[in-house]
Amino acid sequence: MLSVKRTGNLFGKKSQVFDSVAPAHSALSRNATLTDWRLIQTPYNRVNAIFLFMVSSQVLGIQFFNGDADEAVQLMVRRGGFLIAPSGTCFARLREDERYRRAVLAADLAIADSALMVVLCHLFRRESLQRVSGLKYLKHLLARLKGAGTGEVFWIVPHERAAQKLLDWSRREALPIIGEGCYVAPRYGFEVRDPTLVVLIERRRPAQVIIAIGSGAQEKLGHYLRDNLSYRPAIHCVGAALGFITGDQIAIPDWADRIFLGWFWRSIAQPRTFVARLSRGLELPWLLLKYGETLPPMRARAGDQ
Repeated sequence: MLSVKRTGNLFGKKSQVFDSVAPAHSALSRNATLTDWRLIQTPYNRVNAIFLFMVSSQVLGIQFFNGDADEAVQLMVRRGGFLIAPSGTCFARLREDERYRRAVLAADLAIADSALMVVLCHLFRRESLQRVSGLKYLKHLLARLKGAGTGEVFWIVPHERAAQKLLDWSRREALPIIGEGCYVAPRYGFEVRDPTLVVLIERRRPAQVIIAIGSGAQEKLGHYLRDNLSYRPAIHCVGAALGFITGDQIAIPDWADRIFLGWFWRSIAQPRTFVARLSRGLELPWLLLKYGETLPPMRARAGDQ
């Protein structure tokens, strides 16, 4: 087995290229060793090389992929599992929602969507964490899916309007939606289970599942699907990014996303909805200063001793 390559990491500790045992609480802990990863079992030398050079950085208990969008897409398409892209407003939920917390830590790949997190990590520890927004990741994924050999795509959207926008967009692109390839998710409760969806996916067995129902529910759904399907598709939890592309939500220009202003663009377009969400992100600096790379404890509830 290859030795562990160590590099500088966030908050004064070390990071690893995961060719040995991953931390028990990390997003990679399901696969204990390098040989457990489907990636290393493939004959594609280029893919293996990407994996060997991959560096991960742990922030608040989550092991974030520290590579570019194309590398993340290639990892997911080759080995499957489920990917998450937590925004800056999601980290407070780690202390409030046990099922969300469990899902996030069980993810096979986490990308650093939060510009605030990336900037704060650099300011606090002078550590470089590469940002890959959910929008950028999805654009690179779609470019890959338009090529040959990636298999059928199954789409999960939050409502009928989003489904219609997706269908209209797909007719303009070289990515047709086949038959029952688009599923309008119900409004999930605190616990996410959907046996009907599992049956539908099992019947179609798509290679790619794109979940775009919004943060919180989508991570739980991705976790549920991975653990309840009889095979291992690539499950991409991309949230609102799909709506930016199909026209269901206001489009974010590439330049705004590139210079970390996607949140500002959305605040101007949807102030009532998005400004309230941004207030949740104000807890992130305190969380990073207090817990660093460690998973924060659950918030004490009324009546707990």
